[in-house]
Amino acid sequence: MQRFINELDFTVFGVGFSVSLLAILVFFLSPSASAETMGQINEFLWTEYMWVYIGTMFLMVMFSLWLMIGPWGRIKLGKPDEDPEFGLLSYFAMMFSAGIAAGIVFWGPAEALKHYQTVPPLIGAKAQSASAAVGAIQYTLFHWGISYWVPYLIVAIPIAYYAFREDAPMRVSTLIAPFVGVDNLDGFLAKGIDILAVFATIGGIATTLGFVGKQFLTGLTYNFGISLGDTGTVLVITGLTVAFTASVALGVKKGIARISRFNMGVFAVLTVATFLLGPTNYIMNTGLQAMGNYFVGFLRMSLYTNATGSGEWVGNWTVFYWAWVFSWAPFGGLFVARISRGRTIRQVVATALVGSTAATTPWFLTMGGSAIFFERQNIAPMLEMVAEHGVAVSGFPLFSSLPVGGLLSAVFLFLVVTFFITSADSSTLALGMLTTGGKQHPSTVNRVIWGALMGGLASLLIVGGGIDALRSSAIITGFPFALISVIAIGGMAWEFHQVDPLLSGKHDSTVAERAGSSNRAGASVDDD
Repeated sequence: MQRFINELDFTVFGVGFSVSLLAILVFFLSPSASAETMGQINEFLWTEYMWVYIGTMFLMVMFSLWLMIGPWGRIKLGKPDEDPEFGLLSYFAMMFSAGIAAGIVFWGPAEALKHYQTVPPLIGAKAQSASAAVGAIQYTLFHWGISYWVPYLIVAIPIAYYAFREDAPMRVSTLIAPFVGVDNLDGFLAKGIDILAVFATIGGIATTLGFVGKQFLTGLTYNFGISLGDTGTVLVITGLTVAFTASVALGVKKGIARISRFNMGVFAVLTVATFLLGPTNYIMNTGLQAMGNYFVGFLRMSLYTNATGSGEWVGNWTVFYWAWVFSWAPFGGLFVARISRGRTIRQVVATALVGSTAATTPWFLTMGGSAIFFERQNIAPMLEMVAEHGVAVSGFPLFSSLPVGGLLSAVFLFLVVTFFITSADSSTLALGMLTTGGKQHPSTVNRVIWGALMGGLASLLIVGGGIDALRSSAIITGFPFALISVIAIGGMAWEFHQVDPLLSGKHDSTVAERAGSSNRAGASVDDD
C-alpha cells in the first residue's frame, strides 16, 4: 500500500478515479436516463462529425503503411545495440490478445450475420441473398482488418521511441514530446492528455468488458440454463475483472505473455476445428470472393460516409468501430509501446498490419461463413436466436450445430473468459502507467483498483442500457483521441524527418549516430 501511495501521480489518478466513481454512481442511480443521454451525445457525434472518425482513420492507415515501407521503418525503438525484450511469438501473442481479443470473440460469429440481415448500403444487395453473404463478410474483414490496428501504432510508436531512446516517461502525454521536449512533459497540457487517456481507456475497456461479459452470461443461459438478474450480472462481471489478479502478480513476462500464448493456441484450435467440421467449401468460396472485394474496395469503404443517405448504418457500424478502437488506442498503444523495446518501427508495424490481420482473417471467414451457411440452409435458426437472446448468443448455436458441438461450445465459453482476463490485465497495466507518471511496473494495488472500477462500470452499462449504451460509451470516449492522433502523426513526421539523414539532409555527428542505429535496425528486420 505504501508503494501504491508513493508512486501515484495524484492529479491524473485523482481526476480519473473520481470521474470513474461518479460515472458508476450516476449509472447506478439513474441507469435509463444515463443511457438515454449517452445515446443522444453519440448520435450528435456521428451525425455531425462522422468525417472526423472516417478521415482520421484513413490518415492513420496511410501513415502506418508509409512507416512500414518507407525509410523511417529502420529506426529502432531502443538503443542501437539493444535486442528485443520479448521473442517474436510472445510479442505477437501479447499484441494480438491485448489489441483485439475481447472484440473478436464477441463479433466473430455475429457481425457477418447482422450484415447479412441488414445489408451495408455500399454493398447494395438484397437482404439474406447470396450477394449479401459475400458483402457481409467483406465488411466484417474491413472493420477488423488493417484499419483496426493502426490507432495502436500511432500511439505506441512515438511513446516507445521517446521512452526507450530519450528516457521519456511511459505515458500517453509523451506524444507531444516533439513539440514541448522530453523535459517539459509535466505541464498542464501533458496532464490533460493523460487524464483524457484515462477517460478514453475506461470507456473503451468498459465497452469491451461489457460485450464479453454479456456474452459470458448469455453462454451460461444458453448452454446451462443459468440466468442471473441485475445483481448477479454486476457481481459476475466485477468478479471476472478482478480474476486477473493472479496474472497481475506474475507480471508481464510470466503473466500476460503466458496467458496470451495460451489464448492464441486455443483460438487457433477452435478456428481450425470449425473450419474442418463446418461448411468448408462454402467458407472458402464465399470467403475468397469477400477477400477480393475487400482489397479492391478498400479505398471506397474507407472513405464511405453514405452522404446521400441518412448515414445511420455507417454511424452504427463503421464509426462505432473506429471510435471504439480510438478509445482503446491510449491503453493499447501504451501496452504495445511497453513490449516493443528493441524492435524497429518496421517490425512493430508489420506485426500489427500483416501478422495480426493474417491471424484474424481466417477466424472471421470461418465464423461468419458458418453462421450465414447455417442460417441459409436451415441448419440452425441463427437470426431467430439473435432476435431472442441478442447478438451475444450467436457463437453458441453455431458451435452447437457442429459435430462435438457441446465440447466446442465449452471451449468457446472458456476462450471468452481468458480473453476477458487478458483485456483486463493489459488495460489495467496501461492505467497503472498513466496514473503513476509512466512507471512500467505499477503496483498490484493500483491495477486491482482500476480493474474493479472498470468491471463495475461495464456491468452497470449492461444493466442500464445494454449494447446501445456500450456503443455510445465507445463513440463518446473515442472522439478526443481521434484528434490527438492527428497531433501524434504530425509529431512523428517532424521528429523522424530530423532523424533520417536521407530526408533531412543533415550530416552532423548526432544524425550520423542515429543513422547508424537505423541501419543496424534495418539489418535486424532483414534477419527476422
